[in-house]
Amino acid sequence: MNRIGKILLIGFIVVVADSCKINYTFTGASISPEVKTYTIYDFTDNLRMNPTLTDYFVEQLRDKFTRQTSLDYKTDGGDLEFEGAVTGYDVKPVSIKSNDTAASNRLTVKVKVKFTNNKDHTQDFETEFSEYEDFESSQILSDVESTLVEDIVKKMIDDIYNKSVANW
Repeated sequence: MNRIGKILLIGFIVVVADSCKINYTFTGASISPEVKTYTIYDFTDNLRMNPTLTDYFVEQLRDKFTRQTSLDYKTDGGDLEFEGAVTGYDVKPVSIKSNDTAASNRLTVKVKVKFTNNKDHTQDFETEFSEYEDFESSQILSDVESTLVEDIVKKMIDDIYNKSVANW
């Protein structure tokens, strides 16, 4: 192959390689370049079953967006906005032993989230998210509650993140 042919071949490879870009993110987020900011308003809790739940939930949601996106936090009017309320906090028996006593109980937390994408309103949603954790009936809820709530909130935050910016 002559010199001009080699130059043309290399040029062709460079053009093809440059046009075949694939964008990978390790956070799973698929956020439009137009989106620069997010706002997470305080969530309401009319149930008053766990007085620290809403503050912890909002803190963890903000932390997730801070760690896994390059978006800037705004106290009001972000490109992405989250608001909502804790709508459920229940403990129920889930597995019954032969003597009609509970072998384990389930703590279920429900949070209603309104998500607004001010750059693309087709992605807006209002959804109730629900997660649970089981614990042995021999345990007292107040002894295991903080660990259960941490696990529940983590799963719930992942679900909200995935639905809002990962398009899952």
